[in-house]
Amino acid sequence: MGCLAVLLSLVLFSLSWTTCYAALENFLQCMSTGDDESLNYIYPPTSPSYSSLMKSSQQNPRWLNSTVRKPLFFITPNSEAEIQASILCSTKHGLQVRVLSGGHDYEGLSYRSRTPFIVINLINLRSISIDMEDETAWVQSGAVIGELFYSIAQKSSVHGFPAGLCPSVGVGGHFSGGGFGTLVRKYGLAADHVIDANLIDANGRILNRETMGEDLFWAIRGGGGASFGVIVSWRIKLVQVPPTVTAFTLDKKLDQGAIKIVHRWQYVADKFPEDLFVRILIQSDGENKVKAQFQSLFLGRIEELIPLMNKSFPELGLRAQDCAEMTWIQSVLVSAGYPKSNSLDVLLSRTDQYQSFFKAKSDFVKEPIPESGLEGIWERFLEEELPFMIMDPFGGRMNDISESELPFPHRKGNLYNIQHMVKWVVDDDTATKKHVDWIRNIYEYMKPFVSNSPRAAYINYKDLDLGINQEGNASYAEAKVWGIKYFKGNFERLIRVKTNTDPTNFFRNEQSIPILP
Repeated sequence: MGCLAVLLSLVLFSLSWTTCYAALENFLQCMSTGDDESLNYIYPPTSPSYSSLMKSSQQNPRWLNSTVRKPLFFITPNSEAEIQASILCSTKHGLQVRVLSGGHDYEGLSYRSRTPFIVINLINLRSISIDMEDETAWVQSGAVIGELFYSIAQKSSVHGFPAGLCPSVGVGGHFSGGGFGTLVRKYGLAADHVIDANLIDANGRILNRETMGEDLFWAIRGGGGASFGVIVSWRIKLVQVPPTVTAFTLDKKLDQGAIKIVHRWQYVADKFPEDLFVRILIQSDGENKVKAQFQSLFLGRIEELIPLMNKSFPELGLRAQDCAEMTWIQSVLVSAGYPKSNSLDVLLSRTDQYQSFFKAKSDFVKEPIPESGLEGIWERFLEEELPFMIMDPFGGRMNDISESELPFPHRKGNLYNIQHMVKWVVDDDTATKKHVDWIRNIYEYMKPFVSNSPRAAYINYKDLDLGINQEGNASYAEAKVWGIKYFKGNFERLIRVKTNTDPTNFFRNEQSIPILP
């Protein structure tokens, strides 16, 4: 493998030559079984595959040229045994571990660190096994949501799963943070439908729901899996969908009453029948104008939808010709930005079709924002090139589940979730600062209109602005800054589970669950 060459390629790390040599040599010796083939899933920086693995791992290219240290190795295990070896050898030789499924971590914490580390990339562990007799599936964490949807569609036209809208998101991170999409009002979160899991802990033990216990099983369904171990696979319960659903996408600009329509949407979107999901995407239309795009999925036919909308939300002015009937899997394509006639094969891509540099934040809204507040959003959007505000309605099934049922606490009382996002094309320090400053400013502007005590946030839209510990070893006081925002009253229980499960705090990052002193 050429250890000297490896060392030369790693001069960007702040390790001394002696420490670097020892870390690399000892780790490789620990991983080796004496067979040259035993290390063929380990890629050092000298490997031709290293840079492609680095690039393909990062859905936010903002971190590609980051000055934060790069991994000593990429590990692409083919089995649980190879994950066990990676964990045990990292523990033995003082290396940290980052676990990667889809690479959509908004702050890049699944593939970058401030201390010497390896990346366990689960790309080879992506099998999906569906049992239609009991309507369940085993999904390995390296699969992406699109692969799961595709696999379900191959077995049934009347089954689906309540996961997110972006097909390239890895199920490992998505499920472990909660996960919601167009079926959230009908069926709740993806994590609400996880019924078993296989996890490898810091001691290399393989645990399932029975052997890990209900506390740990509770924690990994919404508390972020990276704090507790490597979750290799998930058993999920599929949900039923009708053979025909209806979707529409309708744009409204300022001169078409966009602000008044958005204002009205806030009063009705969470109270619609649970079969109806209507979200809003506020964005620039590229002509120095701002539009509100209404995107919807209805679990029924057009003839049922139009009277419902005319009664509950006539302000939108929806017509039958604005709608299209399709199968549920076709609606997955439409929600992802593809035509419904597109081949389902696009769902198998692991790369985000809208990939760009970005920064994101999140909020939850409990009271409708007044029209004057919405006008301020429009004004600020005119200052930015590629701003987005995604407003996903809750209500329905989300109102029926207790805040403490899972670590994800944002249930009854939340009208909708906001994802704030800004994207940019030119990546340099000046451009990055400009765009990041803009989103921080609008986040500050939104403060009077969103949840408070705490101002809540969604763990799957990770935001290091909420608080960070440079060494990934936060004290309770440091972690509480962001922990209460993500998990509210569930944070204390997560700390207890973490302390019992991983008392040495082996699995950690800049926003991981801390251990008790």
